[in-house]
Amino acid sequence: MSGRVLIDQPGLDEAAVERIRADFPILLERPHGKPLVFLDSAASSQKPVQVIAAMDDYYRRYHANIHRGVYHISELATEAYEEARRKVAGFINAPSADECIFVRNATEGLNLVAFAWGRRNIRRGDAIVVTEMEHHSNLVPWQVLAQETGAALRLVPVDDAGLLDLSQLDALLDGAKIFAFTAVSNTLGTVNDVALLAARARAAGAISVVDACQAVPRMPVDVQAWGCDFAAFSGHKMLGPTGIGILWGRLALLEAMPPFMTGGGMINVVRLQSSTYADVPARFEAGTPAIAEAVGLGAAVDYLESVGMDAIHSYELALTRIALDRLAEVSAVKVFGPPMAHRTGVISMTVGDIHAHDLATILDSEGVCVRAGHHCNQPLMEKLGVPATARASFYLYNTASEIDVLIRGIEKAKGIFGIA
Repeated sequence: MSGRVLIDQPGLDEAAVERIRADFPILLERPHGKPLVFLDSAASSQKPVQVIAAMDDYYRRYHANIHRGVYHISELATEAYEEARRKVAGFINAPSADECIFVRNATEGLNLVAFAWGRRNIRRGDAIVVTEMEHHSNLVPWQVLAQETGAALRLVPVDDAGLLDLSQLDALLDGAKIFAFTAVSNTLGTVNDVALLAARARAAGAISVVDACQAVPRMPVDVQAWGCDFAAFSGHKMLGPTGIGILWGRLALLEAMPPFMTGGGMINVVRLQSSTYADVPARFEAGTPAIAEAVGLGAAVDYLESVGMDAIHSYELALTRIALDRLAEVSAVKVFGPPMAHRTGVISMTVGDIHAHDLATILDSEGVCVRAGHHCNQPLMEKLGVPATARASFYLYNTASEIDVLIRGIEKAKGIFGIA
């Protein structure tokens, strides 16, 4: 079976994907003299010229600090920054743009919740519930909070199919104040039912905190339909620049939270002995923010919306089906994660006893970029019984023919290591 098949998805056939690829200048690069096959978008996506141009335009025409100057270019910068916030709010169907806090990345957003909400509301005897498939950024902050407050940290297990085992969830949520979980596993590709999990948390009296990093870039997300209380995601995984992310939270919760950082921009009145703080969202955006990066994120939202999130999601699933079918034909390949009905475009694998780093190095010699390691999922790797996996992840600029290149690279690695 060949990976060179026509993918005919609404709005994203092969011709449409070729037009999309033309917007990504990095795809013209030839590492080791080979065409670049970038299969690591789950770590950080590539950037279209529209995002690069928007940031360049900001620096060339109207760079200035925001919310301070009354001169023209400062007002332009302020409007562009706040317009980016409004675009993101619309993209995830947030009730209000004020609920979208600019942070450096999802990691900062999750730590903000653990610090500002957690330290005010969690006490000894409470429980915090997380899952065994969490990225370290949605595990370690809750570990630290539990250690500091004396709360119990409870874990929702992952079953052998790569799905959450919810059979004991009611017991785990008994007495819990926080349920933190990922919408999509960055290692297994598992898509969790966020609305169900958030409803279960709410029924138990707990808030829900969602790591949405792998969901927002690749599928339609509606935080109101999810029914969660907080969601965090990073711009660099959704065609935007590094250094910018979003924490979305329910306005009533945000308004009751103290600042995470203090300084300029987040204050109302400052006296020598005390201060009062600005309203949300400014309360959580101390100091000069990442203005150019916010502009770039707004442009990324525009780009994704122009393609259509339903089309992107359908296309990614089509690529994933092809890849899983092709990998099933290759001896010695073991794929981790759930059946196709429960996953998205993230495929973690091992090939015989080839270490993931060696496999990734050989693939790189063929121009193929995959991630190798524990993917910030060390407890999950331990449960899977492997030190590391190689992870291929697909996005709107990948093609079915690139799967052929991936398979050839795996066969090359098997040949080098003498694996039949």
